[in-house]
Amino acid sequence: MSESNRNSPSTPNRATAHPAGRSMRALLRSRTACVGLGLVLLHLAVAALAPLLTSASPTANVPDDALLGPGSDHWLGTDALGRDVLTRVLYGGQYALAVSFAATACAVALGTVLGCATALKGGRTDGALMRVLDAVLAIPPILALLVVVTVLGAGPLVIVLAVTLVYTPQVVRVVRAAALGVAPLDYVTAARARGERTLPILLREVLPNIVHVVAVEFAMRASWVVLLISSLSFLGFGADPPTPDWGLMISENRTAMVVLPWATLAPIIALATLVVGLNLSADGLSRLWNVDRSEEAS
Repeated sequence: MSESNRNSPSTPNRATAHPAGRSMRALLRSRTACVGLGLVLLHLAVAALAPLLTSASPTANVPDDALLGPGSDHWLGTDALGRDVLTRVLYGGQYALAVSFAATACAVALGTVLGCATALKGGRTDGALMRVLDAVLAIPPILALLVVVTVLGAGPLVIVLAVTLVYTPQVVRVVRAAALGVAPLDYVTAARARGERTLPILLREVLPNIVHVVAVEFAMRASWVVLLISSLSFLGFGADPPTPDWGLMISENRTAMVVLPWATLAPIIALATLVVGLNLSADGLSRLWNVDRSEEAS
């Protein structure tokens, strides 16, 4: 084969199929993704620096300061137990971000491995696994989570496990569809011809070329997980009092919303901005990588 044929742009190879090293440069070209990730990073910074941003305790009850309005001592007022609302909002991101991101990471990691593996294996293994996942997908996520936490208890580890079980099938379907587009390409066929095992092929040949799909899936899935875990806390199956958690704060203070609206509105705004940031990140990255794929195809 001539040198010109070997270097033909129509020949699929790993160098032209969205390597992970291009992700940062691509990100900087997407205003939507930058805004979304900026909001997420802001929440991460506030949660990490909460002890430095406020000296008040997020859990100590001060009955004499109950239901105070906004002022110089308490910028957003206090709740029915005299706890500073702003302090609890600042600390509330720690539980929401830690549990939600841990659960999302587990679900996306497991779903990515299973999705790539089934796409490479194919045959009866692929068909059998997809039918099992279809059965799991038929169960509403909130119902499945309520069943799990009712049986096993409402601890952070249980919630991470429950979310992983609920959302892994959805990740598998998305990643499998992307991996099916990569599996027939020449460099994957060559790796199989060399006798490489499934795991090395997955890590070296398939995963680097669908990393954009995994990144978008993580951002999109994280926004749903944040809302789902906050819903569990609101219903009394998530964070236990007096843990500063946004969903729990909304549940505790909703009855006093007329007296002190900020005790309810502040965690709602914090939760909404985090979810919007994650959605903007997913949307911006998805649009950007779709444009890049169109340019490469042309």
